[in-house]
Amino acid sequence: MRKLIIGAFAAMAVMASSASSQAQTIGVALASDTNPFYIAMLKGMRIEAGKLGYKISVVTANSDVAKQLDGVNDLIAKKVDAILISPIDAKALCSAFNKAKLAGVPMMSIARGSACKSQLLHVAMDEKKIGREIAAWTAKKIGGKGKVAMIAGPAGAATFRNLAQGYESVMAKHPGVKVVYKHNVLLTRENGLKQGEDILVAHPDIAAIYGANDELALGAMQAAKAAGKNKSVVITGMNGVPPAVRAVARGNLDMTVALNPVAWGMLGIKTAKRVMAGDMPKHGVYLNHLLVDSSNGAGLWKMMKARRKKK
Repeated sequence: MRKLIIGAFAAMAVMASSASSQAQTIGVALASDTNPFYIAMLKGMRIEAGKLGYKISVVTANSDVAKQLDGVNDLIAKKVDAILISPIDAKALCSAFNKAKLAGVPMMSIARGSACKSQLLHVAMDEKKIGREIAAWTAKKIGGKGKVAMIAGPAGAATFRNLAQGYESVMAKHPGVKVVYKHNVLLTRENGLKQGEDILVAHPDIAAIYGANDELALGAMQAAKAAGKNKSVVITGMNGVPPAVRAVARGNLDMTVALNPVAWGMLGIKTAKRVMAGDMPKHGVYLNHLLVDSSNGAGLWKMMKARRKKK
């Protein structure tokens, strides 16, 4: 009997060891691994996954739709337990969503959403609301009149279409404001700089420039500074990455929207945990946001620096 009991405990120990070595894996397919926003988001995912005992499998694409599609297919082939994806294009990844559904892998979008019927859930920001708030803030800042230019981000990404729609819907209510320029580009500082230069040449009396994300806004800010117009042109961004918050605190960028990508990544992992456990959220999963301008930029930047020092 004693030998049987010892044997049973030994078997249980082996089973426990085997279970712990087979921790669930969450696949991650973000739109970029060089954009500061996505770097911070992945950091949040790793933090939360570590807390919950999950493994993370990451594939990168850097704005290449075909590469992102291949990466998702690889994750499905690896039999990950769930996938969090920030789709580069709202429609081009539908085959991947369909394949994940057929394989029984819950695939959720985060940050950027998709227009795919097989998208299980979107861990999102309230995109149109944020666009409306940026526009309302800008219209007030320029006194309800003047020319406005939009550097609107990737044309295929639903998130940036929604942001732009929200922005334009509010600007349309101001008869003194006219959107004279709108161009879709990838989310890089170089593109923001180039677009900013083009805007300032074509419309030297421009009152405001909307940047769909902080990298575009920082590039446009650089162009305005080079042209000696940084104080006369209102420039807004979106994401609240540290360089943008610092620029707001120093008076070089007028406004950004703080989304806290680290917290967003953590929220994505928490949501994946719920879904894997069969607890599907009944309503949308939204991240809180904060408009950051001269009234609170310095304080937020001080907090960010303090957090960095603690680490």
